[in-house]
Amino acid sequence: MTETRATRTAAVPGMPTGRSRRPRGRPLLYTGYGQDTALLDTPAKKAGTALLVLLALALTVVLADRSLEVLAGAYVLAIGAIGLNIVTGYAGQVSLGHAFFVAIGAYTAAALSGPPGGERLGFGVTEIWIWLPAAGLVAAVSGVLVAPLASRLRGLYLAVVTLGLVFLGEHVFKEWDHLTGGPGVGREAAVPTLLGYPLDENGAGTKEQQLYVLMLVLLIAFAQAARNLARSRIGRAFAAIRDRDIAAAVIGVPLTRYKVMAFGISSFYAGCAGALFYSISGYVDPGSFNLLLSVQFIAMVLIGGVATVSGAIAGALFISLLQPITRALPGLLPIVSADTTVTPNVFQVETVLYGLLIILFLVFEPRGLFGVWIRVRAYWKSWPFSY
Repeated sequence: MTETRATRTAAVPGMPTGRSRRPRGRPLLYTGYGQDTALLDTPAKKAGTALLVLLALALTVVLADRSLEVLAGAYVLAIGAIGLNIVTGYAGQVSLGHAFFVAIGAYTAAALSGPPGGERLGFGVTEIWIWLPAAGLVAAVSGVLVAPLASRLRGLYLAVVTLGLVFLGEHVFKEWDHLTGGPGVGREAAVPTLLGYPLDENGAGTKEQQLYVLMLVLLIAFAQAARNLARSRIGRAFAAIRDRDIAAAVIGVPLTRYKVMAFGISSFYAGCAGALFYSISGYVDPGSFNLLLSVQFIAMVLIGGVATVSGAIAGALFISLLQPITRALPGLLPIVSADTTVTPNVFQVETVLYGLLIILFLVFEPRGLFGVWIRVRAYWKSWPFSY
């Protein structure tokens, strides 16, 4: 009888036979590049992500409408923080003009969704799937137009150029009354609709509940897109430019192309965040898009964690949930006033607090809240031998 290869293989002790048996060894070891670059590469990450999403959805029926509105605003700010993290954290391009692109997205959405024929510019398009990507695209085009000038600069010079965008935009939006309504007047947001379904009190649940669920779904979509971008060839090029742009150019990375791409993608996220925040707040004023808003986004990225999507989300939640506490200071501390003409007022306290938090995190935990989570996770993974 002729001995087959299968028979010879089965005769070797310790070697598995058939398709039902698996090679022996330590579990959860990567056997391919696909496993190593997976979005959720461990069962614990999959279970933890699913648990967080279910918990966020459960808050819809647990929290009051005011709390849901605050959280929905935090999710929108998280989308904007992810956009800033793409250009600053992943690509290493310092940008202080994020508020400018947020304003472009907000006023693009206002113009498209506003009633036509009124005192303010409006086209009557209330479908969110139309004005939301349009707001992002207009902001992205603005970012692409600015990027060639900014790509020739780096460091402090780039920060100053992008800072000038904030003051330029603040002046333009205050003077363009037909679009913005002017300072102190502003304009109200139209009721957003989704496939002909208005997101108002007459729908399934309250308006705040519907907007909360919508913002949560959009945050998940934007976060997954950013995470996939970071794992792609474009993300690796961004990281190379961030670490050492001269070395990246030497190995063949076109610097101008990827810097323009980083600004365009970041501006798209900022424009979408501005459009969504306009629909949640129901009102927008030209004075809202000032330097303080850019500082808030920088604080979200630095406090949450640079070059991490989950860190940007954590930082946005931290800053957004900190605002209700600071706004309650006038009732707790008589020296802090709610009037902006009095010093010290609550907005000045917020600015000082943001700066103090940035300094503390940069000194004691440069990786931000994401770094704290890494420390906690590493401790418990090696417990009780945590040394």
